[in-house]
Amino acid sequence: MAKVFVPTMLQSATGGVKEVEVEARNVRQAIERLDELFPGIAGRLMEDDDIRPNLAVDVDGEVARMGLMQRISETSEIHFVPAIGGG
Repeated sequence: MAKVFVPTMLQSATGGVKEVEVEARNVRQAIERLDELFPGIAGRLMEDDDIRPNLAVDVDGEVARMGLMQRISETSEIHFVPAIGGG
C-alpha cells in the first residue's frame, strides 16, 4: 500500500497521526481514502476539484505534475508540502 505522510499543519485533523498506508492508484484516490479515515481532510487538501493552490504533492521524491491524476504504486510515498511561489 502507498504511504501518505501527513504534514504537521494537518495532523490536528488526524488526531496526531503522521503517516498512513492507503490502497490507491492515483493521488485523488489516496485523498479519498484519507478522507474515509479522517473525515473532512479532503477539504483541506483540495479546492474546486484540484489540489489547493498553496499545496504541492510530492510522489516518490518528485512533484506530481499531473495533480490528482498522478499515478502511484503500492510502494509510493506521498507528501503534501507547501507550494513554493516564484517571483
